[in-house]
Amino acid sequence: MAEITVKYEDKVVERIVTEKKRISIGRTNENDIVLENRGVSRKHAMIEFNNNAAVIIDNESLNGTFVNNRKIHEEVLRDEDIITIGKYSLVYNTSSSQEHDPVNNFDGTMVLNTKRQKSLLENDKIEREIISKHGGSVLLGEENADFSEFRIDRDVTTIGKAKFCHVRAKGFWLSGIQAKIVKEDNTFILVNLGKGGKTKVNGEETSKSILKNGDLITIGKSTFKFVESKNQ
Repeated sequence: MAEITVKYEDKVVERIVTEKKRISIGRTNENDIVLENRGVSRKHAMIEFNNNAAVIIDNESLNGTFVNNRKIHEEVLRDEDIITIGKYSLVYNTSSSQEHDPVNNFDGTMVLNTKRQKSLLENDKIEREIISKHGGSVLLGEENADFSEFRIDRDVTTIGKAKFCHVRAKGFWLSGIQAKIVKEDNTFILVNLGKGGKTKVNGEETSKSILKNGDLITIGKSTFKFVESKNQ
C-alpha cells in the first residue's frame, strides 16, 4: 500500500494511499491525484506498480516531471523520493494509512517561467553534463572541500581527516575515517563510522542513509553534494 504526501510550497495538502496498479497525476478531475495549478498538464504523469516496484512515467508533459531534482521520463521510485510537478512536491513512500480528498482543475496548461522551474532545469542540465564527463556518480565539493568534483568509482569510498581517506574532510573532532559510501548494485549508502553528530545528510544526523540525487552530505565542517548517475 503506497502513500504519497502532496505538498504545495512545503505545506502538506493531502496524503494519498492507494493499492491500485496504476495511478494518474494531473490537473483534471479524472486523475487519481489532482494538482490544481496551471503549470501541471491535464494528464501529467502516472505511477505504475509492478513486482513490488513503483515506476513514475512522465506523459510528455509541458513542464516536465522531476525526481530528486532530476528531470525524468521514467524512474523507479524509492522511499522518501521527492517528485516535483509544477509547484507541487510529492513525497513517495511504500506504506501508510491515510486517505485523500479530490481537488478541482483549471483549463489550459501554462508554461512555467518561475525562478524555481528555471533553477530545476538549469541544475538538471549541469548535473547531466557532470555525470557525462565522469561516467558515473559524483561528489561535488560544496564547502571546505579539497576538490570540486570527485567520481565515486569504488565499492567503498572512505571519508575522514586521515590522509589515506579517499575523500578528505575538515574538522578538529573528526575520526580518521568518519564515514564511508558503500555501493550496492545501483544504490549508494552513507554509513557513519566515527564520532556521533559529525555525519549528516541534508542537515540531519545519520548513522546510515540511502543517498538520493541532490543530497547534501556534511562531514565535520565539509559539505559535499551527491550527484547520482542511474547508469552505473
